[in-house]
Amino acid sequence: MDLPRAFGLLLHPTSLPGPEPVGTLGEAAHRFLHLLHEAGGRYWQVLPLGPTGYGDSPYQGLSAFAGNPYLIDLEALGERNFPPSGPRVDYGLLFRWKWPALRRAFARWGVSEEAWGFFAREEDWLWDYALFMALKDRLQKPWYEWPTSLKRREEKALEEARKALEEEVLFHAWTQWVFFAQWGALKREAERLGLFLIGDMPLYVALDSAEVWAAQDDFHLDEEGRPTVVAGVPPDYFSETGQRWGNPIYRWDRMEAEGFSWWLRRFRKTLELFHLVRLDHFRGLAAYWEIPASCPTAVEGRWVKAPGEALLARVQEVFGQVPVLAEDLGVITEDVVALRERFALPGMKVLQFAFGDGMENPFLPHTYPEHGRVVVYTGTHDNDTTLGWYRTATPHERAFLERYLAQWGITFREEKGVPWALIALAMKSRARLAIFPVQDVLALGSEARMNHPGRAEGNWTFRLPHLALEEPLNRLKALAKAEGRGSG
Repeated sequence: MDLPRAFGLLLHPTSLPGPEPVGTLGEAAHRFLHLLHEAGGRYWQVLPLGPTGYGDSPYQGLSAFAGNPYLIDLEALGERNFPPSGPRVDYGLLFRWKWPALRRAFARWGVSEEAWGFFAREEDWLWDYALFMALKDRLQKPWYEWPTSLKRREEKALEEARKALEEEVLFHAWTQWVFFAQWGALKREAERLGLFLIGDMPLYVALDSAEVWAAQDDFHLDEEGRPTVVAGVPPDYFSETGQRWGNPIYRWDRMEAEGFSWWLRRFRKTLELFHLVRLDHFRGLAAYWEIPASCPTAVEGRWVKAPGEALLARVQEVFGQVPVLAEDLGVITEDVVALRERFALPGMKVLQFAFGDGMENPFLPHTYPEHGRVVVYTGTHDNDTTLGWYRTATPHERAFLERYLAQWGITFREEKGVPWALIALAMKSRARLAIFPVQDVLALGSEARMNHPGRAEGNWTFRLPHLALEEPLNRLKALAKAEGRGSG
């Protein structure tokens, strides 16, 4: 896949400022697009947009198809009574306040003809999602703890639930119409400005999700709906016990026999939202780490080959050029590289990973391939901010960083100059696309970190206090122009 020589910014919509307890798809999102355009940027990258459940992680969503109702701009629906909110996203307050506010808006607006048209177009996933959400509201349990008739989706029980919860089902379907209408307006504005949106597709879906409940035969589950094997990654230098994520694993043989129809529907929906998709844990399409569900850690797993080539070939057959950015971080073996190269997919380079070893480190810009088909980041949502990283870096990393930057004609006088030094390095590199977390553009410290992998609480709460970004974005614009990355 060919990419222009350009740059973009990484910021999840929840981190935007505004009157609600969370950033939304309203005025601030549109303003952010214009600021990015004025700075000469071309890409806005976000995290997964699906509805979040316990833990608030966008990577453990309640649906792989639905949008997050928390992101709906209620001002556009006539809501004006917003609770006082602090400097960070308060998910407890959000849960208590936004659902009642959305229900008030639903009662006020009702279901329009346009909404009914959306319902008809999206019926292959929408009604399962809406019933799933209505039942969760009613039963307050994950689906695998529901009464057996509902858990196993017996038709009589489902029909009775649809009738008993008709208004609630309609409400949850309506929130999806509003979300997709608002995101669609944002996407059209981006296209009018010549900008591209990069989305994020987790390889796995959460166990407690509408898709697993609706298609249980596509996952390795027992008769009670619980996984027999789960996803994760093996022990490595960073973790003696590996990472046990707990997501159910696909029955790839069944999915392949069905022509990957579930995946094609998922890609089609995702590509309606975005121009380019970052596929999280890409290496799992070559081989994945399968852990017995009874094991409390990832130590006793095994590698299992996945039909990634067949899946991507099918995606290419249906959609043409595969619009995927491969998140190829972690333990990358030859089969992963071969799969990425087979479909000419851009890989990822993270500069924070570059300075712990010697000059052969593949994250150092001089090692990037001549074709430049990679996307370079200063850091990602899973990293500390670059300033936070530097403050905890070893003396060896700091010394190596200074020597390496000097070879590129880059220096810094104080630690707050480090984020901009790495931004300059990324800009100068041959990577076709450079993406910077907004926290690094603002030279923020660890207090602005988005996520701590392995930590269950306190993540995903970072929020900008305002959008007065003109000064750093003007600096970014000048640097991009000097390195041939500006849009105009």
